[in-house]
Amino acid sequence: MVAKRLIACLDVRDGSVVKGVRFEGLANAGEPAALARRYNAEGIDELVILDVTATLETRRALADTIRKVSAELFIPLAVGGGIRSDDDARAALDAGADKVAINSAALENPSLVTRLASRYGSQAVVVAVDARRRDHRYEVFSRSATTATGRDVIEWAREAADRGAGEILLTSIDRDGTRSGFECGLTAAVSSAVPIPVIASGGAGTFEHFHEVFTAGQADAALAASVFHFSEHAVSELKGFLRERGIPVRL
Repeated sequence: MVAKRLIACLDVRDGSVVKGVRFEGLANAGEPAALARRYNAEGIDELVILDVTATLETRRALADTIRKVSAELFIPLAVGGGIRSDDDARAALDAGADKVAINSAALENPSLVTRLASRYGSQAVVVAVDARRRDHRYEVFSRSATTATGRDVIEWAREAADRGAGEILLTSIDRDGTRSGFECGLTAAVSSAVPIPVIASGGAGTFEHFHEVFTAGQADAALAASVFHFSEHAVSELKGFLRERGIPVRL
C-alpha cells in the first residue's frame, strides 16, 4: 500500500501565516519561513503555501515568501493563490515551488490545467476544490470560498483529472478551522470518482480524525494547519499513532 502523506498548510496574508474558521476571522499564526523550518525538522511530508488574498486582490502569490520558505525545505512545496496564468505558474515554480495549486483560474479557464500539465507534468499541477454542502450535494466555491459556482464537486473533480491535474486538494468549507473532523463522506466520494490522489483538507483536530480520513475517507493525503501551527500535535507522534493502527506513513 502506498504511504499516506501528512501535509502542513501555511495560509499567508501580508507575509504572515494566518488561520481562521470557515475562511473567516483570520488570526496571526507565525512567520512562514520559521514554520517551514520547524515542519521540515519534524518530519512533515509536504508543505503547501496558500496566499489567501492573492486572488481577491488580483495579484500573484508572493515570490519573496516562496523563496524564503523553499530555502528551508527538503520536501515538496506547493503554492496556491493568485495562479491565474502560465506566467504566474512559472513565476511560482521559478521561486522554488515544486507544484502549483490552482482554483478560481481553473474554473474560469479549465484549459489552464491542460496547458500547465503539458508544460510541467501532471505531478506539478494540483487543482484545489473548495466544497460546501448544499442540500444533498456539494457545490464548488471560488475566490477564497466567497463565490458559489453552481458546479458539482464530483463532476468538477473528474474534469480536472481528465484535463491533466495530478492531484485534487479537496477542502470542506464547512469544516475548515473547526477541528471537528474531516468530511469523510465528501472525501470518499471524490476519491472514488477520480484516478488521481485526493488530499483531504478542513476539520483536522485529533489523531483519530487523520485515521478516519485515511480509512473511511479513502484519502491519499491529509492537510492541516491549526493543529500543527500551534504545536498541539507533534508530527512524529501522529505518524506513530497511524502506524500502530496499520496506516502506512513515511518515516
